[in-house]
Amino acid sequence: MELGAFSVSLAVKDIEASRAFYAKFGFQEAGGDVAQNWLILKNGTHVIGLFQGMFEKNTLTFNPGWNSNAEEVEGFTDIRQLQQSLKEQGVEFVDEADESTTGPAHFAVVDPDGNPVLVDQHV
Repeated sequence: MELGAFSVSLAVKDIEASRAFYAKFGFQEAGGDVAQNWLILKNGTHVIGLFQGMFEKNTLTFNPGWNSNAEEVEGFTDIRQLQQSLKEQGVEFVDEADESTTGPAHFAVVDPDGNPVLVDQHV
């Protein structure tokens, strides 16, 4: 099961304070829009997203079809296949991808400890 790029989406209270804090660790802006209260930061292959007012909790995020540079990769497992495989294994969903569609979609689950997991395909 290929999940694609991985990042941690942080639910931040003050996006500017968080950007300044992570800059001290060498993270640099790689995308997003601070005016819309979200930024993507990178340090090498490490990716974190800062989201002010968008998520209730920090969230593990996987992006099928992308590498850590948000570049499309060939031969990835489509999100609908991932969702079906997880359903067959008894995973409960908070939000499901429409299996009658193709292309971009997302689904969300919660792990046994209450951590949100977002699988968000952009291709």
